[in-house]
Amino acid sequence: MNPLLSQYLYDSATGPQWHKIGTQKRAGVLAPLFGVYSKKSAGIGDFSDLKLLIDWARASGNSILQLLPMNECGPVSCPYDSVSSFALEPVYICLDEITPTGNLAIISDIEKLRKTFPCGGMHLDYAVKSDKLRLARDIYDALNTDSWEFSQFQERNNYWLADFALYKALKDFFKGLPWYEWVENYRRRDPAALEDFKLQHQSQILFAMWLQWQLYKQFRQAKAYAGEKEVFLKGDLPILVSRDSADVWAHPEFFKLECAAGAPPDMYCAKGQRWGMPTYNWENIAADGYLYLKERLKYAQNFYDLVRIDHAVGVFRIWSIPYNDPPENQGLHGFFDPADQGIWEQHGRNILALILQNTDMLLCAEDLGIIPPACPKTLAELGIPGNDVQRWVKDWGTRHNFLLPAEFRQLSVATLSTHDTTNYPAWWENEAGTVDEELFVRKCSERAIDFAHVRHLLFEPGMSRHGRLRWRPAIKDTGLLIKALGKKKEEVMDFIDMYENTYMEKEKLWKLLRLRGHMQELYDVKNVHAALKVSLGSAAIFCINTMVDLLYLGDILKGDPYRWRINTPGTVGAQNWSLAIPLALEDLLKHKVTKDIRKMNKAAGRI
Repeated sequence: MNPLLSQYLYDSATGPQWHKIGTQKRAGVLAPLFGVYSKKSAGIGDFSDLKLLIDWARASGNSILQLLPMNECGPVSCPYDSVSSFALEPVYICLDEITPTGNLAIISDIEKLRKTFPCGGMHLDYAVKSDKLRLARDIYDALNTDSWEFSQFQERNNYWLADFALYKALKDFFKGLPWYEWVENYRRRDPAALEDFKLQHQSQILFAMWLQWQLYKQFRQAKAYAGEKEVFLKGDLPILVSRDSADVWAHPEFFKLECAAGAPPDMYCAKGQRWGMPTYNWENIAADGYLYLKERLKYAQNFYDLVRIDHAVGVFRIWSIPYNDPPENQGLHGFFDPADQGIWEQHGRNILALILQNTDMLLCAEDLGIIPPACPKTLAELGIPGNDVQRWVKDWGTRHNFLLPAEFRQLSVATLSTHDTTNYPAWWENEAGTVDEELFVRKCSERAIDFAHVRHLLFEPGMSRHGRLRWRPAIKDTGLLIKALGKKKEEVMDFIDMYENTYMEKEKLWKLLRLRGHMQELYDVKNVHAALKVSLGSAAIFCINTMVDLLYLGDILKGDPYRWRINTPGTVGAQNWSLAIPLALEDLLKHKVTKDIRKMNKAAGRI
């Protein structure tokens, strides 16, 4: 690492965190816990499997293991739409570790669970959660849970734990209805009604707290194990929390319930995105001394050395959509909050500075999408790495080409893809050299351009799929584009921008990757290897790739690569947040790909 950069980081506002982590270049892997499993797993990876995952990270030369958010999810199992920004997801409980010794009935039930929910399929079945919770309750009932340690856990976490457990009990009482559809005395948190409910449901409330205690202990053990193996755990701090969450029910004053958060339209998402979570009322959070934010950081610090700030631009300004706007409009009718661009920089700087003052975790910012200049400027000044995703690391305004490895930001986390994008092979085969069809259609409609006509002139029908349009090679310059559109140049500058930044994209990257021969439409291992080599060899201080992209080096993932994705934004379904690798961790540790990844990391100077 550049000694000047090291000194800059040590002297920055993030200096104490950098002293803890160090400023040498590192490689890492993003591996959702739900996406891995051991030969002992019951339907899904658990906290005992996290230790095996740490072993694999170590064996493959990755000194950072990044997880997706570990907070308890709602019914769609989305880790970025959690029912609490504190409570851990109970599906990750290792039942073997909490089962009373000699309780043959429960041991037998766990074995039945393994048979009912076998691991090894492409997608896990979240129905395992209810069965695991039922068994956890059986274990709780068989134990004497009255202990000083449990009492201490409750006391140390009194800011959130009691409210969360009460929320869970009430949600069960109301058959899963969101809190804003409960009867008024519970919805509005009438003290007398809540006290009466607590007395009637004391056992259920205590169980919810006890379960969080067990999850806390198991995660802490995994964190200690990672420390022994010299692997840093990187967490993920979602910027938002579900509208139907314990946080919003307990502190509605901290949220703008009339709004739904999202992202504005861009060239990759024609209508923008509508996530649905309420945005923050920062004025009320500040009036409370930012205690809500401080407590979130305090609890997360139990488990992580580094933390990813999800949608970091949201602390500067966030895209807010009127809650009653029809969902099919996605993010089209949103607005930025705060509305005054003049305060965005100070707004974001104040929140980030507060976070830095209240945690030992090194912050990394997810600064993707439409980013105002204030965001990267502030991140750089504070010493916080951003994200450099290879497919988007370009000279957008001049060369319209990919940056060379040395041109990546030094203060960044380089990666081939993210949990929200297609993996690298799927991007190469289906998206490189394309534009978003829905966006192109909408822009044609706005300009009274006959889309059906220009589609035939501009795009390859056989290469346009998954909602993407591939440019015809014959459209060699903007003059041909303008002629096909039938408008004056000044009327179609946005079309020209799309064209210049995506036309012949695959050919440009093929050349940068120094691959031999003619550009190949389909990915192969050599292509993936070359792309990873560029990312690992970049100037970025960290290079953290998804386990999916790394496993393509071993020819492990079969079939259409488009299926091997963690999440498709803007959709809800069983294919999201359920992808599992096709090998048990014990087998992956022995697989040749593990040594191959280590060799690449070492060659890049990241070990």
